[in-house]
Formats: sequence, structure tokens, C-alpha cells
Amino acid sequence: MKKHIIYFLIGFFSLITFAQNENKRLIHFNLENKIAIQGYDPVAYFNGKPLKGKKEISTNFEGVIYYFSSVTNRDTFLKKPMSYEPQFGGWCAYAMGNSGEKVEIDPETFKILDGKLYLFYNAYFNNTLKSWNKDESNLKAKAEANWKKFYK
Repeated sequence: MKKHIIYFLIGFFSLITFAQNENKRLIHFNLENKIAIQGYDPVAYFNGKPLKGKKEISTNFEGVIYYFSSVTNRDTFLKKPMSYEPQFGGWCAYAMGNSGEKVEIDPETFKILDGKLYLFYNAYFNNTLKSWNKDESNLKAKAEANWKKFYK
């Protein structure tokens, strides 16, 4: 009897933790209708070119929906999803480092750094990737610290 209660409590608290994590993701990630990266394929960036994903080839990872350009990319993502998710919830990496703000991105302006995907704002003659490149190590450290304030 005690075993059943212990298993129940472990399961119950696991569900609560998962629900809280999923809720944080939905609140703090850059999403449109729970869809990340404006529907772009997160794995395609690592192949050198952003590609728009397809609704028919999608997956839900902890509440966030990702679209993929191919079944192969979806399957690759599912093996190690955290490796392909954009940093800082998909918000502009430069803005997160420079001012700690959540700023929209241009999904075609990106950088792969240390095996991670960084996205940037690029509109109205303001390509923040260029500014990021001028002070990358400092901005990256600040962005990581700022993101922790949102996503504890």
C-alpha cells in the first residue's frame, strides 16, 4: 500500500513540474499560436539555410510546436530537441544581451555558435546580427544572464 502512495506522489509531482515548465515555455518563448520560429524548421539552420516548415510535418515539444521541412529533420529534432531549439526562447539574441528585452526576430537572420541557434532582429536598416558580431562574447554572457531572469 505504501508503495502505491509513493508512486502516486512521484507521478503527481512529476506532472505538476512538467505543467509548470510547459507553462513557462508558453509564456516566455517567442511563439505565434504556440508555433516557434514563425514556422521555420529549427534543424534546417544547422544545415546552413533556414527553411519554412510544413504544418503536416510538425511536433510538439513541451508545449511548443515546431514545423519541419522534411520528415528527416523532424526525426533528427526528436532525438535531441534541446540541441535544436533557438536560444533565449527564440527572441533576438542581441536585444536579450544588450537590454534584456524580448524583441521579435527575422527568422532568416541567424547564427550558429558553439552548436546553438541564435536568432536576430533585422528590419528597417537595423540588422542586429552585425551589432552582435562586434561584441559577441560580452553580449552572449549578458543575454544568458538576462534570459535566466525570465526563465528560472
